[in-house]
Amino acid sequence: MTKRLFRSDDRVIAGVCAGIAEYLDFDPVAVRLGYAALTLFTAFAGIPFYIIAWIIMPEKNALQR
Repeated sequence: MTKRLFRSDDRVIAGVCAGIAEYLDFDPVAVRLGYAALTLFTAFAGIPFYIIAWIIMPEKNALQR
């Protein structure tokens, strides 16, 4: 079975970072901290990425409904 990327139910804002963490088998806190650091060091370029990922990534339970 292939792995699919979904927004997680373990969400702080939209579940994007937690969904990426689940997909990569990482700790969600580590992914969130990495995202925050990269966003700060790239003059907030991570914010549009997060919004686009929020729109594109389906919710985990969306296919089960």
